[in-house]
Amino acid sequence: MAMTEQVSTVDSVDPYAWLEGTHDEQALAWVHKQTLRTESELHDDSFNKQVQQIKTVLDAQDRIPMVSKRGEHYYNFWRDAEHRLGLWRRTSWQSYLTDEPQWEILLDLDALAISEGSEWHFAGSSLLRSQGSGPYERALLRLSPDGGDQVRLREFDLISKSFVKDGFDLPVAKTNASWIDRDTLLVGSASSEQFTTRSTYASTLRQVERGMKIEDAPIVFEVEKDHVAAFGYFDSTPGFERIVTTDAIDFYHSQTGVILDGHHHLIQVPDDVQVSLHRQWVLFAPQTNWEHHGETLRAGSLAIARLETFLADGTIDKVLFVPDGDSALEGISFTANYLLLTLLHHVASQVRVISLNENFAESALPLQDRMLSVSIGAVDDEDESSGDDYWMTVNGFTTPTTLLRGTVGSTAEPVKKSPERFDATGLEVTQHFAISADGTKVPYFQVAPQDLVLDSKNPVLMDGYGGFQHSMTPGYAATMGVGWLSRHNSAGRRAIYVMTNIRGGGEYGPTWHRAALRENRHRAYEDFAAIAQDLATRGVTSREHLAATGRSNGGLLMGNMISGYPQLFGAISCGVPLLDMKRYTQLAAGHSWIAEYGDPEVPEDWKFLRTFSPVHRLSDQPHPIDDYPATLIWTTTSDDRVGPSQARIMAAKMMDLGISNVRYHEPEGGGHAGSTDNESTAKMLATSYEFLWREVH
Repeated sequence: MAMTEQVSTVDSVDPYAWLEGTHDEQALAWVHKQTLRTESELHDDSFNKQVQQIKTVLDAQDRIPMVSKRGEHYYNFWRDAEHRLGLWRRTSWQSYLTDEPQWEILLDLDALAISEGSEWHFAGSSLLRSQGSGPYERALLRLSPDGGDQVRLREFDLISKSFVKDGFDLPVAKTNASWIDRDTLLVGSASSEQFTTRSTYASTLRQVERGMKIEDAPIVFEVEKDHVAAFGYFDSTPGFERIVTTDAIDFYHSQTGVILDGHHHLIQVPDDVQVSLHRQWVLFAPQTNWEHHGETLRAGSLAIARLETFLADGTIDKVLFVPDGDSALEGISFTANYLLLTLLHHVASQVRVISLNENFAESALPLQDRMLSVSIGAVDDEDESSGDDYWMTVNGFTTPTTLLRGTVGSTAEPVKKSPERFDATGLEVTQHFAISADGTKVPYFQVAPQDLVLDSKNPVLMDGYGGFQHSMTPGYAATMGVGWLSRHNSAGRRAIYVMTNIRGGGEYGPTWHRAALRENRHRAYEDFAAIAQDLATRGVTSREHLAATGRSNGGLLMGNMISGYPQLFGAISCGVPLLDMKRYTQLAAGHSWIAEYGDPEVPEDWKFLRTFSPVHRLSDQPHPIDDYPATLIWTTTSDDRVGPSQARIMAAKMMDLGISNVRYHEPEGGGHAGSTDNESTAKMLATSYEFLWREVH
């Protein structure tokens, strides 16, 4: 069955239990009343102007159409004002190089909505490998009904540009699938409760033949129901055909294996060593120190081995990267003959090139500005003519994105550049370090006028996340530039943006992340509070001019700022948040995050979980009513990852406590991302920016 409806898991005496039913009539009546109240206050002419400005950026025809190469074509998904749901399309390389490429439209989702009478939101594609030098003929399209994590998979003919009659059509669920051959898929789907884990993901991988129901297909791999999921894919690389399996035990512990000739070979490493495969190679990234064959591989390092040899005797060829306390591995990508490593050094990008054919000889890709972010990835490692080509994107807070293409060993050349979307004249980017409660130096970036007056009167927006080893890095956020950095208050002061790099993230590797896990979660919140205090100490701003924002795990961060550090902030926007750490494992995909936060069903865990559960901190650690900042809590009804109930309960409890300046907003569609199209994205962003600006400018 489709896993969309949440069921209340709290005792009937809980005064907020009635808000947990996602589509419960009484709960939705409250949601609609609060949403209407928020919109009636915020959605005025100023708001509408902001929406149009942000939407203009999102709809701009001169955006860079990022592409992925498959065979001779370059594929892109595109949305603009004329195509609200979007176009899936492709072009040639020579056409892509022009200012106005000639696109071949494969699927018009707006036209599809008209013809089928329902809207589908594009969530990705998987192409069946072409036979020999022939063209790609088939694809699986991931289509979401509401922008959430659940998708329908439909088979698409790339030649006729239409859905295949009686083709593969997998029902809406949390599903992943890959092609084994033209008539066979490897499928992991939570399409029925029987084969769904407690985390709401698939517990099995199945080999689904054309015309076969998922539940009738033979199981090739299965995990325990209390594990997160059974993940896997079919690797169709010529000469390396195999099924790769992953038993995701929890968010940071897993076991990877390969099925070759009908036999399952487990890759024998500790379950906190991340494993990835590419052709004959296997990479290992330990999250804690790993003792292997008399050698210690440090947490955050990267090692490489030949898969066949490692399966036989555990031999590792070389340790390619060792962290030094200031640097961390951010990403990897294989070209035909090289491995490209993206690193962060005090949150600044570096790129190293490892030769796979010259005893792993190492070189560096020269980069210029340390305040810019760089991402790099192979173009198509199987194309003989471009096997060592790579894409590089470069951008920064005030530097629009440039897309480059290069070949390892030569200089990358610009392919496309995005124009400026807001006036950044006079702005400068600086990096600072605050001292947290335990003495740790915590970095943050500040985007502010060069002639900044340090008299504590500048309007500032802090942004944070601090979880799941996710790194916050500099990037050109045109919508933030239009929606926040372009604002001036009546005194002529320009809005300032601050990006924080608190513990729990991946900015300094797994050690930085693990420093704020479970019982140490408070360190992430102390870090964020220390940066807020540092901004005040430096004279950049003060409480009445300081706003903060965060989503998802960043929403939990905001919840802890509201309930634990309310005196530091003038306004907070708390989006798609976790807020009730007693019940989070029972709602949506919450069970999958136990390794990050702890298990509230374990009494010793609940002792520390309660200390960073905002819903409980409101009662456990009450502050004077007038201490709390103006608060906007927002989510979507269709969020099937975190779910809307936690946001509802937090807002309702704050209101019941008499905290007057609390607003709640919950549109129906958008899933955990908060939006389904450019219009809804613009409204979501403008609602948050407008609320914060009015409170702290």
